[in-house]
Amino acid sequence: MAAEHRRSAEPDAAPTVAHHPAHHAATAERPSAPQPEDHPGQRSDAQRSDDQQAQQHEDGQDPNRWKALVICLLGGGIVLLDVSIVNVALQSISSGLTGATPEAVQWILSGYALAFGLLLVPGGRLGDAVGRRRMFVIGVALFTLASALCGFAPNGLVLVIARLVQGLAGGLLTPQVTALIQQLFRGKERGTAFGLFGATVGIATAIGPLVGGLLITAFGTENGWRFVFFVNLPVGLVTILLAFRYLPAAAKAARGRKHDFDPVGIVLLGAAVVALLLPFVQSEQWKSNAKWWLVVAAVVFAVLFVLWERRYGRTKEPVVDLGLFRRRSFSLGVGLATVYFAGFTPLFFVLTLALQSGLGYSALLAGLASVPFAIGSGIASTVGGRVVHRFGRQLIVVGTVLVLLGLGGVVWVVANHYGPDLGWWLVLPLLVGGIGSGLTISPNQTLTLSEVPVEQGGSAGGLIQVGARVGSAIGIAAVGSVFYSSLASTKGDYSQGLPLGLAVSLVFVAVALVAGIVDVVVGKVHHTEASV
Repeated sequence: MAAEHRRSAEPDAAPTVAHHPAHHAATAERPSAPQPEDHPGQRSDAQRSDDQQAQQHEDGQDPNRWKALVICLLGGGIVLLDVSIVNVALQSISSGLTGATPEAVQWILSGYALAFGLLLVPGGRLGDAVGRRRMFVIGVALFTLASALCGFAPNGLVLVIARLVQGLAGGLLTPQVTALIQQLFRGKERGTAFGLFGATVGIATAIGPLVGGLLITAFGTENGWRFVFFVNLPVGLVTILLAFRYLPAAAKAARGRKHDFDPVGIVLLGAAVVALLLPFVQSEQWKSNAKWWLVVAAVVFAVLFVLWERRYGRTKEPVVDLGLFRRRSFSLGVGLATVYFAGFTPLFFVLTLALQSGLGYSALLAGLASVPFAIGSGIASTVGGRVVHRFGRQLIVVGTVLVLLGLGGVVWVVANHYGPDLGWWLVLPLLVGGIGSGLTISPNQTLTLSEVPVEQGGSAGGLIQVGARVGSAIGIAAVGSVFYSSLASTKGDYSQGLPLGLAVSLVFVAVALVAGIVDVVVGKVHHTEASV
């Protein structure tokens, strides 16, 4: 890789990449300077926005960037929280909701994952094209509305539909968060911002079961699950109001500009993502092996997508610039995120089941067991974001080693100390695993986007999230298959099923470790280490 490709893509100095003529025409304009005010005390919102843009041009930084980051983390946090918070509410939903059949309960989980993955890249592309603040606000508003519909759902069918809408909203919202961080921050500050985002990812994922357990304990088993969704409402409303105040609006030159959204590319990519995810998220409910033909279909759709994007990108704006994958930091980062999330995500899925169904833990106690991981992840993500510019992917290697030690410790503890006090025995290995996860997720996010031009931040961030969602689905399916098979053969012995399932997680994390080591070695040999 050329030396110039190692420079990070700053908001005021994005690296030169090959684009089609339509892109150059679209980016040739520049926002006009704001006109001076005759009456400063009577300025409109648009004029104040122009003043902020002028200040940003002067010092190269948005003065509201840290406040904007808080808003982004609030919006992204509630989406990520809903990935895990529902796990501990499934028993409450099954017992308290009419029509909550096992099939409906499965779709409450898998439908969210499918819809979420479907809109990640198109959502990022929309944000890049028509304004990230606009798409962020629409995403939060739709997510909040869908959360209300979930909470008031009269039966299982309505809840499944509302969860699908929730997932679509999450897919629209999430890529705006990474794109806004990419847009607002530079250098070391960008690493710190992504570190805080990584802390949000780790904490929201790990603490979801605790929050769900607290709500179900407070409001009862029959209706406690409804408040798992109602908790999103005040957060969503506050986030929307603050977003208009602190998130940067699209530049004047971008307002009203016509864009080609590549509808064929969006359909082909969406078909590939759904065809790949569906057999994994439905692996326990859809027993027939015929489901795996969808993986073949996914490959076919993916090949058609690549061929179409190559042809379409010669003259128009494609939904994904395939040139991104020629950058080693990006392609390796997406791959590493995919295999890492395949190993990281199933931990809370099988552990929550073992604690609740195997040992009779309440939803609250099962949620408390994940707190050490959340603490370790939150602290390490913040630290990792601050030092990633010094250590690069070597930091990720250290992180994945710690995750392997943590998961290995969980396997050993379960095999040797399975009993009512298991939660206490898990504190140390989960803390170590959380620290490792914090040193993996946020540094990888920072380095993966380090060479991506700011104007492509949304679609690039969406691709990283697609990798993470695909990895999560594959990991849960693989770990769940081994876990449930062991339970069936041992007549419900969780002390045997949990270690065997987590052994599969260890394999995925080991693959992520190997990928990180290879990148470090190759980078040192060719003097192309990924940097911020």
